[in-house]
Amino acid sequence: MSRAVGPPPFDAECAAALERLPAFPPLTLETIPEVRIPPPGFEPPSDADLSRDGAFDIVRRTVPGPEDAPDVRLVICRPAEADGTRPVIYHVHGGGMFSGSPEMSLPQVLEWAGDLGAVVVSVDYRLAPETPHPGPVEDCYAGLCWLARHGSEIEADARRIVVAGESAGGGLAAALVLLSRDRGGPRPAGQLLSCPMLDDRNDRPSVLQMAGVDTWDRARNEVGWTALLGPARGTPDVSAYAAPSRAEDLTGLPPTFLDVGSAETFRDEVVDYASRIWQAGGRAELHVWPGGFHGFDVLAPHAAISQQARAARLSWLRRVLTD
Repeated sequence: MSRAVGPPPFDAECAAALERLPAFPPLTLETIPEVRIPPPGFEPPSDADLSRDGAFDIVRRTVPGPEDAPDVRLVICRPAEADGTRPVIYHVHGGGMFSGSPEMSLPQVLEWAGDLGAVVVSVDYRLAPETPHPGPVEDCYAGLCWLARHGSEIEADARRIVVAGESAGGGLAAALVLLSRDRGGPRPAGQLLSCPMLDDRNDRPSVLQMAGVDTWDRARNEVGWTALLGPARGTPDVSAYAAPSRAEDLTGLPPTFLDVGSAETFRDEVVDYASRIWQAGGRAELHVWPGGFHGFDVLAPHAAISQQARAARLSWLRRVLTD
C-alpha cells in the first residue's frame, strides 16, 4: 500500500505571505454572490489607476456577442502616445469561472503592455452559474473575432495578438484558442496561460496533495467547475472547449507559455498540458515555480519567485510580439 504523501513545501517568502492573509470565506454554489464582493483592500482599480499616470487611454466598447446572446463588453487600454499599430494582449480575467472582472486583473497586464508598447483588450465574459458553458468561452470568442476584424479602429495589429489569462481566465484562454483553431477563426500569435484551470475532473495527484492547503484547493475547484458545467462535471460528456485538458488533439496551437507553482492544485494538469503540446509537435515554454501556491505572484508580489515569474512572462511576450 502506498504511503500518503504530504504537500511540497511552500517557498519561505510565499509562506510568510500566506500567514498574513485573512481567512477565505466559505465557498459553495449558494455563497457565490457573497464571495463575488471584493474584501476591503481588494476593490477594483479606478480608470485613473489603470491609466498609469496617463500612460494609457482607457475606453470601453460593446461589440456583438454570440448568436442570440447579449453583446460583449471590452475594456481597451491603449498607449496614450501610440503612433501607429501596436501588438495586442487579448486578456481573459480569472475568478474561478464565477467571479471577477477585467478591471480586477488589468494592473499586472498593463505592466507588460507598458514595457512592450502594446494595446490591451480585456473581455468581460458572462459568469457561471448564471451563464454556464458554453456562454463564457463564446463571449471570449466573439470579442476575439471583433478584435481580429476591427483592430485597426483602435490601432491594434491583428497579426500580433497574444491571448492571455490567469487561473480560470487561463483555462478560458486555452479553450478559446482551441475553439478558434477548430472553427477556422482568428489565429493568435501566442497564448500565455498562467496557472490555468484546465481539468474539471479534479483528481490529479496535485489536486489531492494540496487539498485543504492551497489557496484554491480541491473543494473550491469543485465549486468552480460545477458552476460552469453543472451535473456534467467530471463525466465523459465535458467538451474540450470547457476543460482544455479534455482535448485529444493539441496540434496546430500557437507558441504557448505556461507557468504554475509546485505547491498548487493545478500543477499536474498544467505540466501535462505542456507535455502534450510538445508531443503534438508544438512549441511550449513551461515554468514550475518552486514553492509557489495558487496566485503567489499576486499575493506575495515581493517574493523572489514572484519577480522571476513576472520577468519570465514579459521576456516570452517580448519574443513573441516584438522580435
